[in-house]
Amino acid sequence: MKVKLASSYGFCFGVKRAIKIAESYENSATMGPLIHNQDEINRLKNDFNVGLYQNLKEVKDEDTVIIRTHGIPKNDLKDLKAQKAKVINATCPFVTTPQQIVKKMSKEGYSILIFGDSSHPEVKGVKSYGEDQDDVHVILEIDEIKNLKFKNNKIATVAQTTKKKEKYLEIVNYLILRNKEVRVFNTICDATFENQDAARDLSKEVDVMVVIGGKNSSNTKQLHSICKENCEDSYLIENHQEIKAEWFINKKLCGVTAGASTPDWIIQEVVNKIEDFN
Repeated sequence: MKVKLASSYGFCFGVKRAIKIAESYENSATMGPLIHNQDEINRLKNDFNVGLYQNLKEVKDEDTVIIRTHGIPKNDLKDLKAQKAKVINATCPFVTTPQQIVKKMSKEGYSILIFGDSSHPEVKGVKSYGEDQDDVHVILEIDEIKNLKFKNNKIATVAQTTKKKEKYLEIVNYLILRNKEVRVFNTICDATFENQDAARDLSKEVDVMVVIGGKNSSNTKQLHSICKENCEDSYLIENHQEIKAEWFINKKLCGVTAGASTPDWIIQEVVNKIEDFN
């Protein structure tokens, strides 16, 4: 089976940075999963004894705690720093940016709109920086705007870093047409743009598409959705063990892309297995 990789895929800057930080602090633990890739988290545990805290109560004095790439809520970070643990912040700089924007614009009297998934840890962290939590609104679909009641006549908007830019543009246009003042901040990171555009282009020319990444990863699910638009036979997997031979029957060219939390070693294992199919 012939395999063609997308022109842009896999680890982004923030994830590479976080992995490097974790490898530098053996016998530490991350506050929440460092990234959305269980295989890579297992590797860090096995090779560097990097554990996992699910909540602040698990942290003990003198522990070394690494903040996940998606960040954590403002008050959790404050409480953690108040303890005697050593705090290492591996929050992606592209996630820190919308946090600071929400903090600044909220203080300046703007109502806040976040385009993202309210249950996602990144969005929870960004939302926590608003001065008035009742006036920080999170939406995933444009129809949800109709039910919102902003407290101010001026609005500032940011987006989850891994969302589709086209969908964000629809939301922004809706706001601008109906509000006197709208401050728009494009917080979708460049790596997301590049990976999505590359996946879109590749999915148009292949017979079957394989997207590699965590099933709970927002950017990976976005990639799969984009590929599905152009290639019906698009599959989302976490590793080579999930590949099924029947996907490639009567297929000649398989496209492969990967989410921002997917390491090269997992991608290579997938490519090797696909290439072995006749």
